[in-house]
Amino acid sequence: MRYISTRGQAPALSFGEAMMTGLARDGGLYVPETVPVLPAAEIAALAGLSYEETAFRVMRPFLGDTFTDAEFRRLIAAAYAGFDHAARAPLVQIGPNHFVLELFHGPTLAFKDFAMQIIGQMMQAALAKSGQRITIVGATSGDTGSAAIEAFRGLKNIDVVILFPHGRVSEVQRRQMTTPTESNVHALAMEGDFDDCQARLKDMFNDFAFRDGVHLAGVNSINWARVLAQVVYYFYSAVALGAPGRAVSFTVPTGNFGDIFAGYIARKMGLPIEKLVIATNQNDILDRALRTGDHRTNGVKPSISPSMDIQVSSNFERALFDAYGRDGAAVAAVMDEMKSGGFRISQGALQSLRETFASGRCSEEETSATIAATLAATGEVLCPHSAVAVKVAADHLGPVPMITLATAHPAKFPDAVQAACGIRPALPPHMADLYDRPERVTRVPNDLCALQALIRERIAL
Repeated sequence: MRYISTRGQAPALSFGEAMMTGLARDGGLYVPETVPVLPAAEIAALAGLSYEETAFRVMRPFLGDTFTDAEFRRLIAAAYAGFDHAARAPLVQIGPNHFVLELFHGPTLAFKDFAMQIIGQMMQAALAKSGQRITIVGATSGDTGSAAIEAFRGLKNIDVVILFPHGRVSEVQRRQMTTPTESNVHALAMEGDFDDCQARLKDMFNDFAFRDGVHLAGVNSINWARVLAQVVYYFYSAVALGAPGRAVSFTVPTGNFGDIFAGYIARKMGLPIEKLVIATNQNDILDRALRTGDHRTNGVKPSISPSMDIQVSSNFERALFDAYGRDGAAVAAVMDEMKSGGFRISQGALQSLRETFASGRCSEEETSATIAATLAATGEVLCPHSAVAVKVAADHLGPVPMITLATAHPAKFPDAVQAACGIRPALPPHMADLYDRPERVTRVPNDLCALQALIRERIAL
């Protein structure tokens, strides 16, 4: 199994190399050279298996010889041992043919735990073999940062540096990043929005002297391993509802496009997914792009679903790569146009995207109304991001079962939830003292040189 860049100019890598590299050196994102297809009988055989066994069978074809089967099984077991629900990702029915997949039972209460916990295990195992030390730098709109810190805190051969937009994450999200006491954890509150944080992260990867000097690695969803780990719960939930004997659809609250792209990979692997519905909040660039073909930024508007306050969705490049017939030069050209604010998707590429993806937008008022209505009708308390997806999913319901991804615990956004439905969701016991823990955070400017100097200082290079 080899991995190639979406821009066509970087060397092909093994799974292990792609995982440790993150962003390709030509600025592109790594994708599998070919996507393995699981026969229907193998998909059917997933029925009734544990989440861990499903993860092994779904992910194993992508790993090559990076880990032995026994090693990989041990890593999976360690990754999901800290989840507080035996099913790991339970399905809850909220209406006729409409199900919510609860992805918030991990240690940081967000779907990012499904990928970050296994990446932490895999990276640690790979570094133990090589004896190397790495510096992980991540950008977050709220949940990636805390999940990365939880996965890598205290490890001797890894420093983890997280950039988050100052004042644009919830208090719970911020405190999850700023209260860990381990010396290898560095939380940086950066001026600007998430797109600024992500841009500086990419700048660091594209500065090869810095990248090589600090042994830079990435855990944002630019990292293929992140996407692969998220493919698992598409299979796990779809099989529970009868796949491959019947098709299912998914609605995904979408910011950086990584989670829904995992669904796209599941579809390419043979899972019978009829439609993947992109759910956006008021920062609706992906909905606009799919409807009009014009992918153009118009500024980030702060919302009550802050993890989706994004205008530059990195993983959309992976979808464009396939839509443009895997033409790296064409993708590089449209990504270059993106630097000036946007680009027009070619008619053929747009038609290809529309064959797989649908989309919808949810306003702030509709988000709050959906939280209240879902609680009244079902007793399920949704976080704002999940509510965005539930509202958009309702506009796409039909004879095929719809699975909506609930991506975060409502207690991560207590103010928004309380304002919407009158209930202030409590943090689980292991986080009950979060508001009492001292914070450790550094305020930083939106300046590449200043960030690089600070990172070198923190890791003593």
